[in-house]
Amino acid sequence: MLPVLILLTFLLPLGAGAEEIIGGHEVKSHSRPYMAFIASTDTNRSKNFCGGFLIQYKFVLTAAHCREISMIVILGAHNISAQERTQQIIPVEKAIPHPAYNPMDHTNDIMLLKLKRKAKKTKSVRILNLPMRHARLKPGVLCHVAGWGLMSLNATKRPALLQEAELIIQEDHECKNVFRHYSETTEICAGDPKKIQDIFQGDSGGPLVCDNKAYGVVSYGKRRRITSGIFTKVVYFLPWISRKMKLL
Repeated sequence: MLPVLILLTFLLPLGAGAEEIIGGHEVKSHSRPYMAFIASTDTNRSKNFCGGFLIQYKFVLTAAHCREISMIVILGAHNISAQERTQQIIPVEKAIPHPAYNPMDHTNDIMLLKLKRKAKKTKSVRILNLPMRHARLKPGVLCHVAGWGLMSLNATKRPALLQEAELIIQEDHECKNVFRHYSETTEICAGDPKKIQDIFQGDSGGPLVCDNKAYGVVSYGKRRRITSGIFTKVVYFLPWISRKMKLL
């Protein structure tokens, strides 16, 4: 486990870079054992935070835009501002963003993290299954997203406790009207523009969970108004994910 002073360096108020959960609710403690909190340091020594999720006991899936020069993963957390006995703090050995990731239009915003050591399976640390290769989500399906992100558009401090919100899968054409770079091939649109309490964005890199499987990775949304959020479509990238884990 990292020394207390090093850990507290990462447990600072969230910066402006991560996406938000708006209108969510606290989940039952440790009921989302696949969740990962990713703390990192950039070239300017600024602290950044993202979400992610455990897909094998040595691999975490997150968003490519979360990549920084130094990264650690905290598993088994509910209160990220406390040193819970359930937490496993593991440095990242290697970050593998998708080679076609484009930060300008957010395309292919997915990244695999190889941990320096294998996580220990406990009641608070478990993997999240991925969908089958040909699985599809229909508009209207109810999904969930969780994270430790900001809880309102004007918030400056993130919650310490894990939050979760419900989202509805939207029609692709509706999201194309809002996001000009939206790709139905590689992305999923979820939210509900008619209900503010249902419009949420989880921490960047967190999972869009539908039927207990990770169908999406939180990628981006509108910063100054509440709309649906855009998720990288996991199904499309399954061959790449599988190939990379076999090689590492």
